[in-house]
Amino acid sequence: MSADLPLDEPTRRVTRWQAARDEHAWDRTIRVWDAYFAVAWAATLAFVLGAEHAGSPVRVVAALLLVPLVPWYTAVGRALIQQEEPDESQAVRYLAGAMALFLPSAVLVGETRLMAFALIPQCFMTLRMRRALIAVTVINLAPVVGWALLWRPQPPELFANSLFAVVTLVFSVVIGSWIIRIIEQSEERAALIAELDASRHEVARLSAAHGALAERERMAREIHDTLAQGFTSLLMLVQAVEAELGHDLPQARRHLALMDRTARQNLAEARALVAGGTPADLAGASLPDALRRLVDRHGAATLEVTGPVRPLPAGAEVVALRSCQEGLTNARKHAGSSVPVAIRLSYTDEALTVAVHDDGRGFDPAAACSGYGLAGLRARAAEAGGTATVRSAPGDGTTVTVRLPLGGGPP
Repeated sequence: MSADLPLDEPTRRVTRWQAARDEHAWDRTIRVWDAYFAVAWAATLAFVLGAEHAGSPVRVVAALLLVPLVPWYTAVGRALIQQEEPDESQAVRYLAGAMALFLPSAVLVGETRLMAFALIPQCFMTLRMRRALIAVTVINLAPVVGWALLWRPQPPELFANSLFAVVTLVFSVVIGSWIIRIIEQSEERAALIAELDASRHEVARLSAAHGALAERERMAREIHDTLAQGFTSLLMLVQAVEAELGHDLPQARRHLALMDRTARQNLAEARALVAGGTPADLAGASLPDALRRLVDRHGAATLEVTGPVRPLPAGAEVVALRSCQEGLTNARKHAGSSVPVAIRLSYTDEALTVAVHDDGRGFDPAAACSGYGLAGLRARAAEAGGTATVRSAPGDGTTVTVRLPLGGGPP
């Protein structure tokens, strides 16, 4: 599509949907993580500076240790979180640096442990499960152990802090494991969606190829049943005129007039074929009238119509007309142009039946199965929900019968 052509609204919606689908989840939520980290860091800093059990120098040192966490996260951690598959060695270095700043501050002032809620999710987002669990355990338990060794708190206070650390650790492991399972399932679903997209594109390609093949087959049948048969008639008439010019001029003139009508009919069929309309014989005429014109052009054929004649769907009439054309062509090919051919068109409430019979020398249908005419005849009848049968044997004539269901009747 040219760049200067405007896109319609459905195309724009599909384009936006594909762009949103291709965008990574972490890319869409990185600002949320930034805000979460900033809030957790600011709250931790406020609690550390306001701690009552530690002196001012200790609180200041603990706060100063927290300050480098912001540029460290901005420079290293933020990029790791956005990677589809983070470099684990780089993630280990980042988390080691973050814990080198976090753990001393948490040992000095217990309130620093609030910052763990910002560090623990990053462990699961950047490390594999085993290393993530180790890092989470260190973040939850090491500050309590160091704080207890440094400040020697009273047993009730030590018990409360230890219990809080254990509960936090269990909660972190459960939530982290759940997050990792969700991420893995999302990746599996993304892979399935990509596979389904590829399958959908392949199905669309195959459908287009099948449609093109079906259209080529349809055009081949139309050309075979119209133009090719007309040209065959012209060639036979040319041979007849050449044989008659020396001794039977009136018959030669009659054949020339028939050649003129056949050529005009072929031209009309070609125009109808290009325009995708109804066959020229059916244009503005009923099916029996079209068959009568076909019989007149053949010369040695007769038509019998039984049952109440009524308008039928165009598809059924086209199949009946083409079947008669194919039957006459077969009669001319296998029986000769002088052998009488009888066409019987029968209307009933359930079906339309057309039969073409000649008393010629016949042929073996099994030996002629490789020809295109009979195969195209059967395919055309099958597309209309009907059946086509050919009964013939050497020396026993030929009958081509096509039965098309009408009004939902069985074929």
